[in-house]
Amino acid sequence: MADKKKTETAGSPRRKATPSAGKGKKAPARKAASRQASSAKKPTARKSGGKKKSAAAKLPAPSGSDASAILPKAKRGPIIDDVDIRSLHTKEHYEVETKDGWTLVITRYKPIPQDWHQPILNVPLLLVHGFSQNRHAWTAGEFVKDMLYFGCDIHILELRGHGLSSLKLQQQKADAGIKPLPETFNYGWDLSHYFLYDVPAAIDAVKQITGRDKIAYCGHSMGGMIGYGLASQRDDLLCMATVGSPADLGAEAWWIRLAALAGGMIPLLQAIARLADDERAVLFRALRKNRFVGRWVPDALSKERLLNPEFVPMDWFLGTLYRSIATANEAIPTWIPREFRLFNPTKVALEDVRWLLKEGGEREPVRVLLTFLRWIRHREMVCYSSGYDIKANFHKIRLPLTIIFGDEDILAGMKSTRAIYEAAQSDYLVWRPVRGNSHIEITMGDDIRQIAYDIKNLIEFAITHQDDRPRLPRRAAHRRQLLRGVSRGRRRRSIR
Repeated sequence: MADKKKTETAGSPRRKATPSAGKGKKAPARKAASRQASSAKKPTARKSGGKKKSAAAKLPAPSGSDASAILPKAKRGPIIDDVDIRSLHTKEHYEVETKDGWTLVITRYKPIPQDWHQPILNVPLLLVHGFSQNRHAWTAGEFVKDMLYFGCDIHILELRGHGLSSLKLQQQKADAGIKPLPETFNYGWDLSHYFLYDVPAAIDAVKQITGRDKIAYCGHSMGGMIGYGLASQRDDLLCMATVGSPADLGAEAWWIRLAALAGGMIPLLQAIARLADDERAVLFRALRKNRFVGRWVPDALSKERLLNPEFVPMDWFLGTLYRSIATANEAIPTWIPREFRLFNPTKVALEDVRWLLKEGGEREPVRVLLTFLRWIRHREMVCYSSGYDIKANFHKIRLPLTIIFGDEDILAGMKSTRAIYEAAQSDYLVWRPVRGNSHIEITMGDDIRQIAYDIKNLIEFAITHQDDRPRLPRRAAHRRQLLRGVSRGRRRRSIR
């Protein structure tokens, strides 16, 4: 009965626990809170013209996420699909002179300030394309538009012999008496010329035209590999993003390593290409009569444009591929095995691929290809002209770095980008795959906005922490663990 009575007393809503003054009991917390609230309200009763002021008018303006919820839509920015790219920029071209006599052209997309928040407004970003490409590697998709939406000042470099930095431009200047032809005019350059002359000249030019001491850098494929070497040498780079840029070329696919071993046949093909037309025709007729090798010698290889001793005819190859799919009614076939394809047709629009194949292919010197094959055979990255070992100096990279790659990329996947991630000493270091992407469509495919956000975040971090170290620096526990593993290995070898 006692338990029953206690339960009824505690649970009855009609009973009020009134304190007794004689016993000194305290009032419940809710009563005290209500009295404090009522006392707080009393002095606020003011009259102005017989009307009370609204309580809502006295509330402070919200901040943070609450503030963004009440801002006008124009301040938050419209959906990017509803924005015309022509309203985001003004376009111009300017020329850059290298130390070895080449004239390069940089295409600039200068941002127009908008009425919404642009976190990286007017921050210069230098874009560098890859092997046998030009500026259309960046403009075929929506990458440029996405970065302009954030306010980025975009400068696209075209390396010597590519796009607007063509051999024709050099010839025109020589014919006009402005300057002589460069020594490496007829495809006489290799990868070291990009590393020692072209990209450094572009960095200095962007700094001069924008008045900045430091600029952001983004390279695709070969452009990012060149950036790895510059990041360990220069102190005028604000940050760096690489897209599909391997640090260990050939680590992803066995057939790439096999092709590098067969690269010794290239000098033989160059010698054949130097033969006279009638001599080359006699040779190919003899080869085609052989029952063992005749089926592997197509008629097309007898043409000089496909067997040139100076350049790789990537423009012809990509143009032929474009013509083969230009009239196709269906999407690009997906039956090609993943180990052999450089783009994933399910991740990119067919019209974008057609545009890139038609406008984005350039001839590349054979010397550049031979450099890549040598890197693959020896598992190295060296500028052979200057002797600078790019891979051995990865540990000197300390600027904010984002490494982006497709998880289906046979040239720059997880295996081939691991070395730069493990060696770089950056406080801000992102190593991130893009699901379902391969090598070519990663700069123009369906996931390009995700990549643009990553690069925007990188630049935003860099400009925020440009003059001081971050308040939340990267922890060194993982690096200490690696060092402990190395020391254990040394002890084991000494014991043995």
